[in-house]
Amino acid sequence: MNPAFLPFHAGERAAQRLAGVEVGQAPIRPFMPEQHRDFFQSLPLLWLALPDEQGAPLAGVLAGEPGFVASPDPHRLVVRALPQAPLAPRPGAPIGLLGLENATRRRNRANGHVLALEAGGFSISVEESFGNCPRFITPRAPSPHPLPRASLPLAGLDAAARALIGTTDTAFIASSGADTGGMDMSHRGGPPGFLALEGETITIPDFPGNRFFNTMGNLLLEPRAALLVPDWGAGRALLLQGRAQTRWYESRAILFHVEKAWWQEGALPFDWK
Repeated sequence: MNPAFLPFHAGERAAQRLAGVEVGQAPIRPFMPEQHRDFFQSLPLLWLALPDEQGAPLAGVLAGEPGFVASPDPHRLVVRALPQAPLAPRPGAPIGLLGLENATRRRNRANGHVLALEAGGFSISVEESFGNCPRFITPRAPSPHPLPRASLPLAGLDAAARALIGTTDTAFIASSGADTGGMDMSHRGGPPGFLALEGETITIPDFPGNRFFNTMGNLLLEPRAALLVPDWGAGRALLLQGRAQTRWYESRAILFHVEKAWWQEGALPFDWK
């Protein structure tokens, strides 16, 4: 075992046993290697998970010119942007980050805590850093297209939300490990329509990946979760908050039960190819 790598937590180990896999040790570092630092600083988008005032996960996305995320040292990120409501980066709060380069499908994750609020942004103490495989990411090339931002609460899933869920090829799930108190942001992708919606429950199939089972391990400890579904064409995102459980047998999947919903207008101010 490499002492430079962090161990899986109890939920992740339990999820791996339920899935019938032995992963051993993952390359999860307690700092960002130089290539991860350079990667985050090159991005126009940053996907994030933050807790609400009750500690339940929320999912969001930040946008800016490449360089709006800076890394002064291997343990720190400084973000020159603030998320839309209901997300709020409070000092000391856990945070999960996902950097995804849409054109190349490269992605890296970083988890830690909010250090402080700064002018137009906030700083982060990075305590976990690791890469992910590029499977099931649809390549897209962005070009800036400024849009006004607004967060619009929904009384329930409207027709546009249901249509987006039924046709998307991308979603992001925010989860929390109850024993670790941390936050995590993870990508889910597949062919258009890979999400199945029945009533207020979304079924997210578990396609083969890196076998870390970070999200499913978190859900074993804490069922509260959030889902963010990008509407690339309209430049907005659908934020959903609720509870999730894993179906381990037959076709493995996450069942997400929607409790709250928001349209995040202007969250994705780009045109996409």
